[in-house]
Amino acid sequence: MQVKQKHSWEVLRDYLARDDSKGLNDYLSALTGEESLRAMSRLDAEEQQLIMARVSPESAAEFIEYIPSEPAADLLGELSPEVAASIVSELDSDDAADVLAELEHEDLEEILRYMDERDAGEARQLLAYDDDVAGGLMMTEYFSYPRAFRAGAVLQDLARREEEYDLHNVHYIYVTGAGKQLLGMVLIRDIVFAAPNVRLAEIVRPAVSVRDSTPLDELENLFDENSFTAVPVVDETGHMLGVVRRRAVYDAVAERAESEHLKSQGIVGGEELRSMPTQLRSRRRLSWLSINIVLNLIAASVIAQYQDVLSAVIVLAVFLPIISDMSGCSGNQAVAVSMRELSLGVIKPADFYYVWRKEAVVGLINGVVLGILIASVAWIWQGNPWLGLVVGLALSVNTVVAVSIGGTVPVLLKALKIDPAVASGPILTTITDMCGFFLLLGTASLMLPLLSAN
Repeated sequence: MQVKQKHSWEVLRDYLARDDSKGLNDYLSALTGEESLRAMSRLDAEEQQLIMARVSPESAAEFIEYIPSEPAADLLGELSPEVAASIVSELDSDDAADVLAELEHEDLEEILRYMDERDAGEARQLLAYDDDVAGGLMMTEYFSYPRAFRAGAVLQDLARREEEYDLHNVHYIYVTGAGKQLLGMVLIRDIVFAAPNVRLAEIVRPAVSVRDSTPLDELENLFDENSFTAVPVVDETGHMLGVVRRRAVYDAVAERAESEHLKSQGIVGGEELRSMPTQLRSRRRLSWLSINIVLNLIAASVIAQYQDVLSAVIVLAVFLPIISDMSGCSGNQAVAVSMRELSLGVIKPADFYYVWRKEAVVGLINGVVLGILIASVAWIWQGNPWLGLVVGLALSVNTVVAVSIGGTVPVLLKALKIDPAVASGPILTTITDMCGFFLLLGTASLMLPLLSAN
């Protein structure tokens, strides 16, 4: 008889029930990041807190590092400040700052109070930056030496700090002057193959650096165009503050894209995992869905005004969702382009007319093509060219309307300091549905004798 293997979350519960902290720590440490996230997400909040409190700070930090910042902060906020501080202290400085930034002010101050004074100071320094600039993405752990240091002395120091070296996957050594003034960088292999008595000043290379205020999009472009694993971050005087890693930049870009996607789908208020409290998840979703009920009722009111037309030519009901969906797709394409250009700084709110003109031209071309296609289908199916004309005309005009709205609404919302990712979708859907229904049914009412002739 085959014995059923227990799921990882069931194993964790068993260790908790036996109060076996060592077994719990060893088992969690043996899981991959993905496996530990899956296992912990199946436990309730109280069980998660018990596990975090009983495993070593190192094991807890490995798990915290793998989950999104907001759920991680929620978990830490429920622990005692002393335990939470011990876990945060094991995180890389950039990861620690990401998690701490999501905490309530009171919880943040309590945790910082229990942290090492130097670690707490570095955390406050990083928290002072926005999370989408180099200063907010950098880590303060890096290797730097004065220019007068010799290669042999550097290698001896690296050997002494072997664990730290492995942890941060070091590829570069930074050469600094008085007051941490960045002078350049040296590759690890240059030091290894240099004579022991060679000074760093003799093998130093120019270093590409970024200001602490450099925005995320510029950092993304920099790493796209170069093979750096990290770049040094300096202040306005050229003093080195930290390094920003390629991984940190790409993670931030991915998180931003995911956040915008979640907002566009009605998940507002931040990250959502199914392990989060049910009431919180429900409340966040309802805030969007409730608004959508009102907006859909507005769009449906247009149909209500033309009930007689629909009764007379019932086939029009088949084309209502087609025109709504096709126009929505065209509009969403325009929204996506505007969102991307806004994030890159290619367009500003002042470019409203420019955006509309460009989109209107594309919409006109696509509208004519799509209109001809749908008109042909309607004509062949029902054998009535006038039906084809009504349907094709409605889709053509509504396509122009959809791309015009989709392209310009994000720009307008940006000017009003409203998040375009949240509001663009509902506005686009409501307007395109109303216009599409009105164009189809309004035109049909004018040509009713021709449409009902067959």
